[in-house]
Amino acid sequence: MGRWCGVRRRTGTGGGRPPASGRPPGASAVRPWATAAVRLAAVTVLLATTASLPGGTALAAGAAGAAGAAGAAGAAGGAEGYAFADGAARVEGASDTAGAALLQPGATYRSSLARNDTLYYRLELDTDSDTYVSVTAVPGSEGEVTAVDGVRVSVRDADGASCSLGSATFGAAHSPRPVTAWGMREIDPGASRCQDAGTYYVAVERVRPKDSPPDDWDLELTTAAEPRPRRAGPTEPPGTWDSASPEPLAGQPERRAGGSGFARATAVGQGVWQSDIRPGQTLYYKVPVDWGRQVYASAELGGSDDASGYATGALRLGLHNPVRGEVDDAAKGYTGRPAAVGLAALPPVAYPNRYASSRQVGALRFAGDYYLVVHLAAQVADDFGDGPFGLTLRVRLRGTAEAGPGYAGEPRPKGVFELSAADRAAAPENGAARDGDAAMRAVAVGGIGTGSLLLAGLAVWTVTVRRRAA
Repeated sequence: MGRWCGVRRRTGTGGGRPPASGRPPGASAVRPWATAAVRLAAVTVLLATTASLPGGTALAAGAAGAAGAAGAAGAAGGAEGYAFADGAARVEGASDTAGAALLQPGATYRSSLARNDTLYYRLELDTDSDTYVSVTAVPGSEGEVTAVDGVRVSVRDADGASCSLGSATFGAAHSPRPVTAWGMREIDPGASRCQDAGTYYVAVERVRPKDSPPDDWDLELTTAAEPRPRRAGPTEPPGTWDSASPEPLAGQPERRAGGSGFARATAVGQGVWQSDIRPGQTLYYKVPVDWGRQVYASAELGGSDDASGYATGALRLGLHNPVRGEVDDAAKGYTGRPAAVGLAALPPVAYPNRYASSRQVGALRFAGDYYLVVHLAAQVADDFGDGPFGLTLRVRLRGTAEAGPGYAGEPRPKGVFELSAADRAAAPENGAARDGDAAMRAVAVGGIGTGSLLLAGLAVWTVTVRRRAA
């Protein structure tokens, strides 16, 4: 990098004698702070230019995601393989509502759940926003789990009335992995309960304690608040939409290692992405999905040299919304031959989706980062070895981006229900190739132009530093 910038530090020839140039030792040298500054500026220019290209956000974030995944490489889906959010506050769940700790909207927490516990956490809510809570339970990698074992999350008012109930289970593969359930308190003029401001409680428990492993499970809890729109809109879900499953996206795969948790999810846009996955491992990717867009994804597992045996529900692909609520999931058995699994065709993201009776449609209620979660069952190792196995993820986005509802306040965390310009550059309109959209080309040209100007300024600055040093 130093050579690319055209800056190299010189040293004297020793013995206090001037070098061949006739200058005193070190007189022509660029000072160490100048060299470091030049290098830092050059890296900044490079990253800024890269991030401006279509898919640049995915490229920059992908490097960070790959680094996070590398730390968990070879780890199973248990606690040691899941990357919890940095800085998440530790909070203890209470055995009853009287001692429940407060969860702040927009924050992330860590906790733990024993086999037979029901834990309570507290929320203080207003009447101007919907509130969402997600709980990711991370079991140990060694415990045996059943298909119906998992975690349950409910939101209740101060009188104990249920506002929502959600659960997530391990499924037919019986493979320990992080599972995420979500709950909510929604403001709905037609509802009779959970509409007042005041104290609410989040209850977290295992779905079937008697079938659950005896060890404690680590928990990651997130909270989010969604303000009401400035203007009232439709209260009916969209009537019709293109429900045909699109053809899986073709093209040359790009290498992109998956992250090891929601907080370390690797950013990808539309495209074909390739990675490796081991039995028991769970990989996380995030896809920016704007209002009015449809997202479709499929995952493919490569074949094994030992094509003898069968693992039930071995390859699992799930889609989660910006508050980590599950939208859809699908699983496929594995015989050692290449296997593929795809999500259902889903409607475009729209605010009125929340009024739909379908759980899948209701979860597509806001724009933002949607998460693709891929898990390979630990039992695959029994018949086919420890891998790694080749994984191909195909992501397609359809439809034209639309304006959002226009919130009356600021969501928490900030920006959770919107896309940045860089996010949109990574997700082209109408399913076009990533470099085929005119708007994306404009972003790329603008980014390259900005980078060129910065490089020119950097060259002038370097010359000036050298002359002053001389």
